[in-house]
Amino acid sequence: MEAMSKLGFFIRSLHLQLEQLHQEQSAKFKKSFTVYRGQGMSKEDFQNLLDSKGGLLSFNNFLSTSMEPKVGMKFVERTMKKNQDIVGVIFIMTIDQSKISTSNTPFAMIDEHSAIPSEQEILFTMHTVFRIVEIKQTAKNNRLWEIHLTITDDNDSQLAGLTDCIKEEVRGSTGWRRMGQLMLKVGHFDQVEELYNGLLDNASTDSDRAHIYHMLGYLKDDQGKYPEAVKFYEKCLEIKRKILPEDDASLASTYGNIGRVYNNMGEYSKALEFYEKSLKIREISLPANHPDLATPTTTSVECIKTWISLPANHPNLASSYNNIGGVYKNIGEYSKALEFYEKSLKIREISLRVNHPDLAASYNNIAATYYNMDEYSKALPLLEKALGIYRNSLPLTHASIKNVLNNIEEVKKKLQMFIFPSTRLIE
Repeated sequence: MEAMSKLGFFIRSLHLQLEQLHQEQSAKFKKSFTVYRGQGMSKEDFQNLLDSKGGLLSFNNFLSTSMEPKVGMKFVERTMKKNQDIVGVIFIMTIDQSKISTSNTPFAMIDEHSAIPSEQEILFTMHTVFRIVEIKQTAKNNRLWEIHLTITDDNDSQLAGLTDCIKEEVRGSTGWRRMGQLMLKVGHFDQVEELYNGLLDNASTDSDRAHIYHMLGYLKDDQGKYPEAVKFYEKCLEIKRKILPEDDASLASTYGNIGRVYNNMGEYSKALEFYEKSLKIREISLPANHPDLATPTTTSVECIKTWISLPANHPNLASSYNNIGGVYKNIGEYSKALEFYEKSLKIREISLRVNHPDLAASYNNIAATYYNMDEYSKALPLLEKALGIYRNSLPLTHASIKNVLNNIEEVKKKLQMFIFPSTRLIE
């Protein structure tokens, strides 16, 4: 994070220079053309890529490519020779200038500025997005693969949907806060912890410190480090209670988060204690039909009345049903869990776009319930649906994708055991 902060000026400057060069060279790029890039990938990263054919791929750095295919091939061959455990990849990228915005995706030929002009290098800005069209193994080397990409159209509906979703879910009063939320969203846990610790060292107000402790608690909860999550949330709560009235809605959020962590730890009595504190504040501080009152902090009659007051297809109602389903699953009442999970899914299918991550979460939750009921054949297609959505809406390295892949593997093992049970001969 320190390096990113220091390099921010350089990154912006390079992006602007690429914009300027692109405009100067626009006459050269009127026709569609092809560039190449060779690199090595870990087997895990390559498998994620292989499973994502038809999806989107973003490069998280300035992307160096060449119009000369031999350049990429020489690089990847050297890399494969040095490390026998990697997979060699040649990216073959089709660029149609007419379909993209210069301001969003500038690129330029930089052979005049390169130490090796003969490479005919074309440099793309950071986070250029491509669609994965085709992946095929080369005939001469089973460790070398060709991956055909096309640069995304400005009107690409999938990319637009993903961008809108991120904008909806990543909000904050400062750029650093938005960056932290985005990094949490894509699963960069180590980097976001470094970011928040740096922000904490430089925080100048109690309000800032409370927010940072809150986000660190959220991070640790996501990582499954529940005692640490409680510690950070309680630090946040301590500050808020000093600077806010006891019935402030912000306190309700913190109490609810602590309750959720205790619920994840299986300490249900403590969870209920904090859920009830949260609910009590919300009943005082919010209008009777406010969506936050629909947060399922308890399964009391009062809460259920509040959920009923929401429109039948309100996304907050879907979240409430989903979390109630989670409670029933945790206590082993699987038929009840399915009832609420399916209510949640029905609303989400109506109110959310087809590739929204919350839909995938619903499929995964229902599948997990079927798994606990030993109904593995019902679980598998739901997990495959969840995986398809996650791959079209989240970065390939996101923890949710890995989690669903692990679940699919586990279900397939169970199905295999069911089809071919072990036997023991009786003598």
